[in-house]
Amino acid sequence: MPAPRPGNPVRGSRTGRPIMAALDLLGRRWALRVLWELRDGPLSFRPLQDACGISPSVLNTRIGELRAAGIVALGDSGYTLTPDGLSLLESLQPLLAWAEAWAGKAEDGKAKDRG
Repeated sequence: MPAPRPGNPVRGSRTGRPIMAALDLLGRRWALRVLWELRDGPLSFRPLQDACGISPSVLNTRIGELRAAGIVALGDSGYTLTPDGLSLLESLQPLLAWAEAWAGKAEDGKAKDRG
């Protein structure tokens, strides 16, 4: 399956609206994990693979898709987030905060169910 591109049909959208293309890309197995592992700086292939705990073929595919999207680049020190990749991680911070609050509510609900 080719890397999602805005304007082209993607999973869940025949129109390829940019948000749908982005969600298709980020929803692929291990894509977010690769971005997360690159948050602190460049990693070469093997350390990135070890950090993610995925097969080399899947990592190679994800890196190719993320590079095609302009989110990850290969530099002298290994794979790194581009300015767009850093911006993407920054834009996910509100979702992270929401997810943590949601998880807290789920835990509160479990405690009430047990009570």
